Amino acid sequence: MTQNEKIKNAQRIMILDMGGQYCHLLARRIRQLGVYSEIMPAETKAEELEGSSGIILSGGPSSVYEKDSPQPDKNLFKLKKPILGLCYGHQLMAFHLGGKVRQGTTKEYGFAELMIKVSKGIFSGLKKKEQVWMSHGDEVVGLPDGFNAIGSTDDCKIAAMADEKRNYFGFQFHPEVTHTPNGMKMLKNFINICGCKRNYDVKNYFQTIELEIKRRLRNKKVFLLVSGGVDSTVCFVLLDRILGPKNVYGLFIDNGFIRKNEARIVMERIERLGFDNFHVHDASADFLEAVRGIVEPEEKRRIIGETFISVQKNVLRKLKLNPREWVLAQGTIYPDTIETKGTKNADLIKTHHNRVPLVQEMIEKGLVIEPLKSLYKDEVRELGKFLGLPNEMVWRHPFPGPGLAVRCLCSDGRDKKVDEANMKVKKIAQTHGYQSAVLPIKSVGVQGDARSYKHPAIVVGGLDWDMLEQLSTAITNKVREVNRVLYLVAPKEMVNLKLKKAYLTKNRLDLLREADRIVVLEMKKQNLYSKVWQFPVVIVPIGGESIILRPIVSTEAMTARFARLPKKFIDAVSKKILALGIRQVFYDVTNKPPGTIEWE
Repeated sequence: MTQNEKIKNAQRIMILDMGGQYCHLLARRIRQLGVYSEIMPAETKAEELEGSSGIILSGGPSSVYEKDSPQPDKNLFKLKKPILGLCYGHQLMAFHLGGKVRQGTTKEYGFAELMIKVSKGIFSGLKKKEQVWMSHGDEVVGLPDGFNAIGSTDDCKIAAMADEKRNYFGFQFHPEVTHTPNGMKMLKNFINICGCKRNYDVKNYFQTIELEIKRRLRNKKVFLLVSGGVDSTVCFVLLDRILGPKNVYGLFIDNGFIRKNEARIVMERIERLGFDNFHVHDASADFLEAVRGIVEPEEKRRIIGETFISVQKNVLRKLKLNPREWVLAQGTIYPDTIETKGTKNADLIKTHHNRVPLVQEMIEKGLVIEPLKSLYKDEVRELGKFLGLPNEMVWRHPFPGPGLAVRCLCSDGRDKKVDEANMKVKKIAQTHGYQSAVLPIKSVGVQGDARSYKHPAIVVGGLDWDMLEQLSTAITNKVREVNRVLYLVAPKEMVNLKLKKAYLTKNRLDLLREADRIVVLEMKKQNLYSKVWQFPVVIVPIGGESIILRPIVSTEAMTARFARLPKKFIDAVSKKILALGIRQVFYDVTNKPPGTIEWE
């Protein structure tokens, strides 16, 4: 029996995509539990779901009362299939079956404690209290007929509901993310309720990718932009292994936004792997000129993405490679896709450089191949190990395609009004024993599966990680104008919060490169590099120039928690960074959601 026949005959869970950031992750979690899962559009006809063993309604950024919000076929609930609604899907189920949904008095983003009222069925094997991950604004306030509330949090009375006669269940939280520790148990219980056998075979996963690449390319060759990061390196080695070195060409473009000595390091590592179908092209002057005077982050990302394509085409001409014989390959992974409005009902969080409009047009014309586009970072690393890549390459910290350009915040010097937000934040911070202020800059966040572009707040006081996480959650949940919280590391008191005019210049980028290098070297010196999943270092034009440390821990980048690094490390790096002429050093104590990993 072929792999496709196995999948066709396997029992399956169908997931209706309501536009949630975690929809694809949810499908993957079900597959990890040994059951085939398939994502279908929100409006899929009920008869097309007849062959499923169970149905999951994903989360999404909409409100059930909004015009044009994603809605399932009304006959869905006549199928007599087990159904699990998550976040928006939970609200949607309540709404369609006669319950009530309204905007919550308190928005919940991040960790919450779930009090379980019924420890059986969907909650079988769980404790009375479980940590869960929330990301919502609306909530269910009235149960449909036949349902009971089986779980609650301090801010959400109906955080979980069930109609066990019909096997209908709804969670306001996200069991599919790693920050709901026992979420997999809940999904496993749902699979058991659906009566699914765990017979999904993924042993031929790598062979499936190989067959798909050969089918797509036929006789064409591949030109790949290789950044030296995990995704593009794995993609390069994979394509080289499948198609042979004569049919693959790798190009590292120095865009002027890379780390110190990065081009040399990447070249040396690729050469050690035995590849000679690879070279470095310095286009830093082109990129810096293209973003001259640009402040808005989405515009910055668009320009950088389009400049990559322009440079790539110029290199093709210089190498005398026939564009009709060559296809562009990208190491795009799934989080890049979903954050760039990757599905019909998803919200645009931020445009990744490999998803700018020009690239989208090329994808629609069949001019781009992306072998890793359905994978998450941990899956890419697994593939890298399978391909024999050394640990130093497989376990590199992720680095954004636009590089330091999205870690170098720009400003036209005009302060954003934050007086009202300041009052709200100060009131909350005081109850926790901290001083606070709201910064006159903005950064990108993700709240309730939707993009936010709001202010960060800073807090000053004792270094107590538990207290700082509680304070961060309280501020971002209760103050609508704020989506991040920073802890002032050095100096111990706020010096200057005035915003200055600043753009993407070589001098600012060089200053950021030095600060970034200080962090990387100190991480390795104190044996902390493997303890952190990613460590953005951000420069902001506050009080001259200030640096923000953003270490996070994650598995697949869809959710993240700020890393709690030792005071010894923080003191060491802040002292060295201040010596560069930096005025203040902050530490980002925001989880994802509500803050994205990168600031722009």
